Amino acid sequence: MTEIAATDRAAARRLVLPLALAQFIASYAATNMNVAISDIAHDLDTTISALQTTITLFTLTMAALMIPGSKLTDIWGRKRCFLLGLVVYGAGGLLATLAWGIGALMVGYSLLEGVGSALMIPPIYILITVAFDDVRTRARYFGVVSGAAGLGAATGPLLGGFLTSALSWRASFLGQVLVVAWVLLLARKITDRPREGAAVPGFDVLGAVLSGAAMVCLVLGFLSTSTYGWLTASKDLDVGGRTVIPEGSLAPVWWLLLAGAGLVLWFFLHVRRGERSGREVLLRLRLFRNRTANLGLGTQLAQWLTMQGSFFVISVFLQDARDFSAIETGLMLTPATAGILIAAARAERMAQRLSQRSLVVAGFACTALGMALLLALVRSDSGFWSFLPGLLLMGLGLGVMLTASVNVVQSSFPDSDQGDISGLSRSLSNLGSSLGVAIAGSVLVAAQTRAGHPFGVALGVLTGFALLGLLLAWLIPRDSPAGRLPDRA
Repeated sequence: MTEIAATDRAAARRLVLPLALAQFIASYAATNMNVAISDIAHDLDTTISALQTTITLFTLTMAALMIPGSKLTDIWGRKRCFLLGLVVYGAGGLLATLAWGIGALMVGYSLLEGVGSALMIPPIYILITVAFDDVRTRARYFGVVSGAAGLGAATGPLLGGFLTSALSWRASFLGQVLVVAWVLLLARKITDRPREGAAVPGFDVLGAVLSGAAMVCLVLGFLSTSTYGWLTASKDLDVGGRTVIPEGSLAPVWWLLLAGAGLVLWFFLHVRRGERSGREVLLRLRLFRNRTANLGLGTQLAQWLTMQGSFFVISVFLQDARDFSAIETGLMLTPATAGILIAAARAERMAQRLSQRSLVVAGFACTALGMALLLALVRSDSGFWSFLPGLLLMGLGLGVMLTASVNVVQSSFPDSDQGDISGLSRSLSNLGSSLGVAIAGSVLVAAQTRAGHPFGVALGVLTGFALLGLLLAWLIPRDSPAGRLPDRA
């Protein structure tokens, strides 16, 4: 019996290791750029605003394509999509390494790495869900992968800062290419369990276009506020040499948000018509009738918005207000990294003792408290110790809820729906990341020009989103897949 169990554990490690490494590198890519903003801007003769857009477009590309990428796992197969995503991601990393200007960096990093992530991330969570029937075991390996995601996001500033200071920001992208090559070698041993249910007859192209375009409009709307303001346009918006929105009229953000809302409505009407006529659709409407999953998805969006936005604000503060180097910025964020690591290491034990709902609630409460401590203690001349308690609590809170919220959502649906819900889950997580950086950047600009104290204002706004996530977590039903996981047999 022990020998069989050891064999099972070895097989699980062969499956989970490449998946965790792939998730780590995708999350690392979303935060390592923050500490190298000044170096890249100088090297490529561009602006911090252009680099903010580049970072946002990376997570936006993932958000827009994650649902279509997940649907392709049902058509092409989970392992094939995972491998294809790694190849596209690696090509993007290589182009970003050799980038000669901001345009090449956007194509390599924002576009190709974003497309590669959209193909390889949904299979990660689907493969784990279908490979482990027991919720406790699934929680353990979700903990490994979610811990890798949090670790990648948290170590991005530290490792990226070290590579940028010791070698070059290009070394960070080259390192991603090498890790992807290693994952490709490990992934050859992955076994993909046959998909349950009927074969997928086709791909919903219009649904993919509508969902992606809606997300693009929503995120670009918030991005536009950095240049054109929130209420009225601070200058003319020109497209093709013609003024589309004149200065003093309603700001572009509201037109883009309206367009995004219209596209969302069109998407749902399209899906409903498709389901009634028996056609294949991008997402089944029944996914949105599960209250537990809906609230879990809301917590995922809030937690990634809070994390990515906060890391962006703190990194820009350290480099702009304190004139820190890339490595100094990464080192200052070490307590958050440590907090995520500690929480990830105890994910399985916490899942046995507490309900998943309780973990998400505790995670948001801890994160919000950490952010409040940063607002209370940190000043423009503060030392490391004033950052320590707030960043550590933020890291602990984020690490506690990353695994739990994923488990709440994925465990709410049978294997036949894992492709759809995995894509929706990861799409909203990346949408949260995009919105976090976009909103944080726009608030920084607005507060700088109007009220002063831009970093405090931006962090205060993000704390509000953490409290909103706490409210959503509190509303998760107690008698749901978020309940206590079964004890060890």
